[in-house]
Amino acid sequence: MRLIVMFDLPTLNATDMRNYRDFRKFLIKNGFMMMQESVYTKIAFNQSMAQLIANKVKDNKPPKGLVQMFIITEKQFSRMEILVGEVSDEYITDDRRLIIL
Repeated sequence: MRLIVMFDLPTLNATDMRNYRDFRKFLIKNGFMMMQESVYTKIAFNQSMAQLIANKVKDNKPPKGLVQMFIITEKQFSRMEILVGEVSDEYITDDRRLIIL
């Protein structure tokens, strides 16, 4: 399973900027990787784990702005087409990153 979080947050004043930074830091601290600006993704082992992660994101969402999230399978994610640009080899974006304890 793959969670994808997309957000568009206001950055008009110091409070908005702090909320933006805090939300972005929360995503990174919890294992999300940036796909592109304001789009982050994380691999989950199964549907129930994905739902737990989704609930955690909901609990830490900023008070203003737009935050959207969806869960897809790895098969669906692998069929994503790159229309413009290149995939960076800097990050491993498949399940080789998944560590099961």
